[in-house]
Amino acid sequence: MKYPYCGRRGAEVSNSPIQGAQVVSRIAGLLRLVGRSPEGMPLAGIVRESGLTRPTVHRLLSSMASEGLLDHDPATGNWVLGPEILLMGSVASARFPLEDIARPSLRRLAEATGESAFFSIRRGNETVCLLREEGSFPVRSFVLHEGVRFPLGVASAGTAIMAFLPEGEQEEMLSHWSAHAGTFADGHTEETVRNNLERTRLTGYSVNPGLILEGSWGMGAAVFDRSGRPAWALSLTGIEPRFKPERQEELGGLLMAEAHRITQQLSGGDAGPQR
Repeated sequence: MKYPYCGRRGAEVSNSPIQGAQVVSRIAGLLRLVGRSPEGMPLAGIVRESGLTRPTVHRLLSSMASEGLLDHDPATGNWVLGPEILLMGSVASARFPLEDIARPSLRRLAEATGESAFFSIRRGNETVCLLREEGSFPVRSFVLHEGVRFPLGVASAGTAIMAFLPEGEQEEMLSHWSAHAGTFADGHTEETVRNNLERTRLTGYSVNPGLILEGSWGMGAAVFDRSGRPAWALSLTGIEPRFKPERQEELGGLLMAEAHRITQQLSGGDAGPQR
């Protein structure tokens, strides 16, 4: 499945001379594109998704490769994340101990439900999947994996987070919903999203009824930071028959219990900025 959303695409379209902060923004955008999956992305895809010219993209990619931030895979022709990213991530993980806190909850959810469990973080107006724990049920949904980004309000994690943001922030996104949702807008109309947000506020957990990929369902619950803002989310994904209405309440209760557990743990320490 293709995940065309990159978040700051509008800021990357201009091809004027790049200086200072602009080059940093473009490099960050290209790293996000390449980091969508372990397989990376071909040059043509990066050019298309970034909106930059081919010479500009190639020059930036080559410069990052010389610094070890990216590699060019000769077998596939794709650009992939390089060893320096791994080293920097290892160092950063000591400051943001999210895996140590969230992993036990993911394992409990996967063991109790048989479904795949995920932990996502809010980054601006997106969610990014950070962690995954596979369940025992042999048939799985492969919509979500580490590194995947969705606009807030799309997918179960993004719906769970957006539902508990202040009304003004929700309306800001909804006021230009098509631009915000990008290629997901057709399956996530403004009316559908508003209904999902209202249902999530009432029940405490979100339900994504196959809106991203037919037959692939998900449920999510928000995790809150020390100020009471939704900053992360737990979610479960699987095939439609595993998410019948009579089971949703059970799954929702498990998600909310683990989300509350993580919220309580995070309230005692800083797990990192959300923006």
